[in-house]
Amino acid sequence: MLMSNNNLIKKTKRTMYLDQAKKKEIFGQYGKSATDTGSAEAQIALFTYRIKHLTEHLKANHKDHVTARSLTMMVGRRRKLLKHLYVNDINRYRAIVKALGLHK
Repeated sequence: MLMSNNNLIKKTKRTMYLDQAKKKEIFGQYGKSATDTGSAEAQIALFTYRIKHLTEHLKANHKDHVTARSLTMMVGRRRKLLKHLYVNDINRYRAIVKALGLHK
């Protein structure tokens, strides 16, 4: 980006809170493998990580209503996945709740 005096301004690179390496780490820890993105456990773990991040964001930015709505929708999606596990495989449900420290 050039200013009027033709001096270059260095753009600061913003780091994402959830990059590909972090996703692979989450999927590797809670999924069947590092590339297992479809299992319910992997998705629940990813939602939990994102929910914790958005909760911290909303503590500092309480007027951010769009993020608050996104957080509410994300909690609902995680709850549906947890219910799916609860109904279909109670042992997997108990394992993921214990591993993530969810209060269920």
